Amino acid sequence: MTSRELVLRTLEMDKPERIPRHMWTLPWAENKYPEKVKIIHKEFPDDIVYAPSSYKIEPPVKGDFYAIGQYIDEWGCEFTNIHGGIVGEVKEALIKDWIDINKLRAPEELLSVDIDQVNAFCSATDKFVIGAGLARPFERAQWLRTTEQFFMDLALYPEEVKSMLKILHDFYLKEMEVWCRTDVDAVWFMDDWGSQLSLLISMDMWRSFFKPLYKDYIDLAHSYNKKIFFHSDGYIIDVIPELISMGLDAINSQVFCMGPEKMGKEFKGQITFWGEIDRQHLLPRGSSEEIAEAVDLLVNSFNTDGGLIAQCEFGPGANPDNIISTFRKFDTYHNKQKQPS
Repeated sequence: MTSRELVLRTLEMDKPERIPRHMWTLPWAENKYPEKVKIIHKEFPDDIVYAPSSYKIEPPVKGDFYAIGQYIDEWGCEFTNIHGGIVGEVKEALIKDWIDINKLRAPEELLSVDIDQVNAFCSATDKFVIGAGLARPFERAQWLRTTEQFFMDLALYPEEVKSMLKILHDFYLKEMEVWCRTDVDAVWFMDDWGSQLSLLISMDMWRSFFKPLYKDYIDLAHSYNKKIFFHSDGYIIDVIPELISMGLDAINSQVFCMGPEKMGKEFKGQITFWGEIDRQHLLPRGSSEEIAEAVDLLVNSFNTDGGLIAQCEFGPGANPDNIISTFRKFDTYHNKQKQPS
């Protein structure tokens, strides 16, 4: 069974031979532990990869997204980074006044995907490939207005917010459709919705402003017979039933913020959980026994002839030995659910 078949079987709850692997590696890890990163990739190769960001017209960015200093992204938002290897923050609004929304320039260059190059990459690998485009309307709105201002905007200027979100959404649909026309296996979108304890906005507000956008992304992907994945940090248990009802295929979330047992009782078999092992406490400071127990908990909570991807993030503070322990423990479940094809 190839990696592509393995992941598809997992998403469809169709008895994959083993739990597929996927490590997210931030430049922080590559800078601090380059040899460990190589060892992990060699011993535990990913079953999921991202398509190359191949464009016929290069996006107008300035600087390095992960380097100390200033970075201006394809929309014109300026990030200030004081820690190398991770992402910085937007300190000043690009849209300072609502009249400035007319000056917002969507990065049309991102629509110039070199489809031939992407398709060549897909045909040359047996991995499950996710497209490089990434819709993130909630986060982009914060970068355009700053986080503090945008939270006030949601309450004070709902019509203006909807107008801005429409501009973002119309572009993201175009971008996602370009990727859906390639040979990738899936597309994805993301927005970080949770604090440590709750959603950042009310469910009524989430349903009003953002649920319709997400429904469009999911429907678009499925209309092209693509799988669709979603990432969101924090305590987001309230939105998971909504995402399941819209047909989302896989979700990456901080399940240890919410309780894997509780989530398993509510959602097991309804959606694939794309990780993760707790990166706040366990990956930095957990013992090998605690890592093994966490993996067992995830498998028991979510795995049901599929429905679980062995994913964790090798980012700031993570102990590389705990990353190794994570995947080594997941591999003890190798072939446990194997059935005749």
